[in-house]
Amino acid sequence: RLSCIRNNIWLASCGVLSSGLAVLSSFGLMLFCGVPFVVTVANAPFLILGVGVDDMFIMIASWEQSSRKKEKSSVKSLLAETYAEAALSVTITTLTDVLAFFIGTWTAFPSVRSFCLYTGTAFVFCYVYTMTFFGAVLVLNHKREQGNRHWLTCMRVDVGRDQAESSCLYNACCIGSCSRQPSQPEGEHPMSIFFKNYYGPFVTNKWIKLLMVLLYGAYLGGSIYGCTQIREGIDLRNLANDDSYVIPYYDDDDKYFSTYGPRVMVVITESVDYWNESVRLGIESCVQNLE
Repeated sequence: RLSCIRNNIWLASCGVLSSGLAVLSSFGLMLFCGVPFVVTVANAPFLILGVGVDDMFIMIASWEQSSRKKEKSSVKSLLAETYAEAALSVTITTLTDVLAFFIGTWTAFPSVRSFCLYTGTAFVFCYVYTMTFFGAVLVLNHKREQGNRHWLTCMRVDVGRDQAESSCLYNACCIGSCSRQPSQPEGEHPMSIFFKNYYGPFVTNKWIKLLMVLLYGAYLGGSIYGCTQIREGIDLRNLANDDSYVIPYYDDDDKYFSTYGPRVMVVITESVDYWNESVRLGIESCVQNLE
């Protein structure tokens, strides 16, 4: 928002900070417990950030809706209404993610097991921080807005000053004319208006619903076909622990032997008379043909 009071930059930053705290807590706990850190675990923070920011948006949206419906309510009732709306969605999302990653700990690959342990634990901490730390930040931000304090300096902003006397930049940065007053509740967000008044009626049209079903059927068929075409292409060294003998083996193989292509071996699976000259000539002839 352009208002120096209604701007929620710090609120968004604290949502990202909440995800970062979850990553630090998870990594610290797993390292303390002796779970090995492998290179694939470095991808976990991006997953946690995505889910954490999504939970943050759900919490903020629920808070905004609750504050519009109950303008003069206490902070306790607003926060209770917010958790009633958002906590179920956040909880189900977290449970499915944690379950998926903890099931992955049953794998036989140590690196995949470590990745799933780190990430699943991080999702648990992300949920805890969203429900506690970020909820507290919502309340503090609400109190700042109620006190007409600037989003950056937290100093009280002059809301009664004549804007004609000052420049547009000063009005935008230092005058809280856009702050929500008790007699003038804030309107709905443009995105909410778009989905409620335009997108919702559009997708509920019977012809559009039929088109959606056909498109989903095509998508499902393409997905099933794609699953049949999947081929393995993973780098095997990423499936080993950092101190495994497999990693230097693959490094040396790639460094010294990659230019020669794959090795080809001929295996004779039955007993032969190697002292027989004709047999030896036959074996040599076979090798020459393969070469």
